[in-house]
Amino acid sequence: MNVVGVKFETNGRVIYCNNNIIELPVGSDVIVSNDKCLLYGKVVSFVESCDKFDYVVQRIATEQDKKIQLKNETDSIKAIGVCRNFIEKNKLEMRIINANYTFDRCQLIFKFVSDGRVDFRQLARDLGAYFKTRIELRQVGIRDKAKILGGIGPCGRFLCCSTYLNNFDSVSINMAKNQMLSLNPSKINGVCGRLLCCLNYEDESYSYLKSKMPAVGSLVTTNNGMGRVVSIDIFTGKYKVLIDDTIYDEEVKDDCKK
Repeated sequence: MNVVGVKFETNGRVIYCNNNIIELPVGSDVIVSNDKCLLYGKVVSFVESCDKFDYVVQRIATEQDKKIQLKNETDSIKAIGVCRNFIEKNKLEMRIINANYTFDRCQLIFKFVSDGRVDFRQLARDLGAYFKTRIELRQVGIRDKAKILGGIGPCGRFLCCSTYLNNFDSVSINMAKNQMLSLNPSKINGVCGRLLCCLNYEDESYSYLKSKMPAVGSLVTTNNGMGRVVSIDIFTGKYKVLIDDTIYDEEVKDDCKK
């Protein structure tokens, strides 16, 4: 089975598709089908095998296909403005962030964010009557919004979520603590307002190093006597111990720092 990874949006997820075309290099524009519609996408990767896929590559996109897709993209941008007018008319608490026609225009998909659940049934009817096609409204999270819109992270690089992350892994405040970072939200939160995805990248290594260190506040026995650990530094493998009002520097064994 020849399987390729295809993106239908620049910052979208990679969807794995069965490919019946022998020569299909990365970067090829293709027309893909599922059981509902035709989609226009770009090949971004290859995989040796895939357990499940719902999409099939139909053909390499022609020049005419590219013109059709360009018109779809232009009309999708206009559709956002129309949708916002209907949202205001129906007095709904939601914000549209994206809209996309399928290649065959059998469906128009709107993505929105909202602080709570939204009854958008009347909005869907209004949009269906206006655009004369099937309407889908998808509520996405704040991290998905950042992925769709893109941006620059505090590191100065393009957001991980909008460039190569296909799924959002769980990120916890303990990951920041393991890395001995300041818990200032402006330092550990991304542009989406949630914890930085990159806190998860090296957490396994930080957790391992921390597990070899004594806990802050614990009692330890040293060459200078018994004392209480007041601070640790997982990067150097050293920690400070308070013994009789004097602070001593201690170091974990070499085998613990590996």
